[in-house]
Amino acid sequence: MVSIDPEFGVFRQDALDELDMFFQTHGFAILRGLYSVDDMSGMLAECADAQTRVANGELAAKHGNSILIDETAAASGRFANYVQYVTQIAPVTRAAVLHPAIVSLMERWIPGGHLREHSRFGVVYQDARAGLGSGYKRIGWHSDWQSGPQLDVWPSAAFTIHIDGTSPANGFLRVVPGSQRWATPAPYENANNAPLPEGSKPTGGHMRFDPPYPMPLAFQKAPGEVAIYCDDGDVLFHDAYLWHSAASATDTGAIRRHIRGAWFTGPPDAEEGDYLEEFVKNAAR
Repeated sequence: MVSIDPEFGVFRQDALDELDMFFQTHGFAILRGLYSVDDMSGMLAECADAQTRVANGELAAKHGNSILIDETAAASGRFANYVQYVTQIAPVTRAAVLHPAIVSLMERWIPGGHLREHSRFGVVYQDARAGLGSGYKRIGWHSDWQSGPQLDVWPSAAFTIHIDGTSPANGFLRVVPGSQRWATPAPYENANNAPLPEGSKPTGGHMRFDPPYPMPLAFQKAPGEVAIYCDDGDVLFHDAYLWHSAASATDTGAIRRHIRGAWFTGPPDAEEGDYLEEFVKNAAR
């Protein structure tokens, strides 16, 4: 992969205009130094507690994941890679996701859009471990819009709050800068020949430029790709049309924990209920 400056795409809260320009050009950017040590410890404590409660069957089924792994990791003998809809049960984490700097950037990129936190999977806490029992390994090349090319929710922008920094040891993101501007085709070839939903749009991207080469089907090297390494506390943004993949860890004992979600075009889906009342109750305890 291409060797890059370690500060390539990294910005502080006092340089949001520059971050915005970089994001618009390359399709990704990193916001560094947004959270304090107390913020980070608060998020991790909430998310780790929710993770244990998912594994032990103490939360509603919607917060869990169909794959619970590692037969010795939790009190009940199970371990959960994911906590879904985490902002509905973790007020400190929700406040971090809705930090004014993040909201202001999303308002630039997705005007009139919304944070998806009560539909599909909501905001997700992910504990991506490299061991053989893990339900999370690596993810092949894709753009997020390909998950629903028939939906009227694009453009979209995703965020990842890194509890742990990333590296070859615990895995990292691979991206093709500028690919969000290409008209990535759909239907597209995929490994399992799954049919596209009815009403899918033929292409997705901010411009009409044809991609200079087909999107790799799995984990092959993509011309022009770069490795994106984040520090603890970094917020990584990426455009829903950006080509990206996740590299697998090289250390079987490595841990990579993060909180991820996205803003989407248009109004939010119907809510499941006023879960914010629970935040008020929890805050008063």
